[in-house]
Amino acid sequence: MADVFAQLSDNLRQSLSALSISTPTPVQAEVIPRILGGENVLFESETGTGKTFAYLLPLINKLETITDHQKVRIIVVAPTFELASQINCACKTVTSHKSALMIGGAPLKRQIETLKEKPEIIIGTAARLVELIHLKKLKIDGLFAAVFDETDRLVKKESIEDTSAFRNLLPGGTQIIACTATLSKQTKIFFADAKNVVMPPEDVLKKRITHWAIYAETRDKIDTLRKLLAAENPTKALIFTSRADQVENIYNKLTYKKVACAALHAKTDKQKRKAAIDRFRSGKEKILITSDLAARGLDIPDISHIIQMDFPSDEDFFIHRSGRTARAGKTGINIVIGDEWEMRHFAILEKKLGITVYPKEIRNGKVVQPCE
Repeated sequence: MADVFAQLSDNLRQSLSALSISTPTPVQAEVIPRILGGENVLFESETGTGKTFAYLLPLINKLETITDHQKVRIIVVAPTFELASQINCACKTVTSHKSALMIGGAPLKRQIETLKEKPEIIIGTAARLVELIHLKKLKIDGLFAAVFDETDRLVKKESIEDTSAFRNLLPGGTQIIACTATLSKQTKIFFADAKNVVMPPEDVLKKRITHWAIYAETRDKIDTLRKLLAAENPTKALIFTSRADQVENIYNKLTYKKVACAALHAKTDKQKRKAAIDRFRSGKEKILITSDLAARGLDIPDISHIIQMDFPSDEDFFIHRSGRTARAGKTGINIVIGDEWEMRHFAILEKKLGITVYPKEIRNGKVVQPCE
């Protein structure tokens, strides 16, 4: 085990060995000792670099030194159900300490019943956590740490009120940990009392992701997508579109052509969303179509292809979409299927990000370079 993992308990080291993890990522090597030392930390690191374990491992290590297991000790706040669920899964892979999800949109009664089972780790959305605390169902007098994951989303206009309300309820002396892939000025202000740790870029976007551009008129995009999927036969393909109604449109047209896939967007109910992600994660479904709600935070292994059916208006969305592949040291392919306007903007972004984009077309069932 690398030195930083040597600071962890035998239980955690055994869990990491079972996951075939023997060496910390750079962000883990930097952040774990700081959290073990009790620092308030705000850290920025690219997608796919191991941020979740960077905070979970040292916090669970601290949890293992506590003998009273009847109180909530750690709370992780996440901006979406998907990210909260994923963090909970990661938590269960390394510890037997009880964890529970407390998210908006799910039955409140059931969550209150779950709290009676005395979970020590809570992962949830800010508004639901505040609600449960006000109802005196979630007691946080034993809390020693609060984590804010994907902080740039948590401090955006639509979320900051709930995030602030939750933070204001925390007991004095609670260790504050926050992480993000893109560190904004607003996040720095919100976590002004935390030590900033900005990791040097690993250039995942440049070094481990191959970028393709495939031209298609809007009316031809879905047919182009179908041909692309047939030509590439991806291990797992995550297909993004900015509009929720387009998710259903793409799903319906692919399934009509006998292409097996799952769909996910903001209006999908929680159970169906979880089922779709679980099928995709397990490999039962190789193709998942989604709106940008899943662009941040989703960490699903072995995604070989990202396919963007439109060009996002926000550069960060492009980065986060692309970053769902090439995780944990692997490589991947990011493809934009775009019209003339989108291809022009892709060329501008290519220069800005310093990436290389390869024009491609589908001919005779294969992805090839366009004819000269």
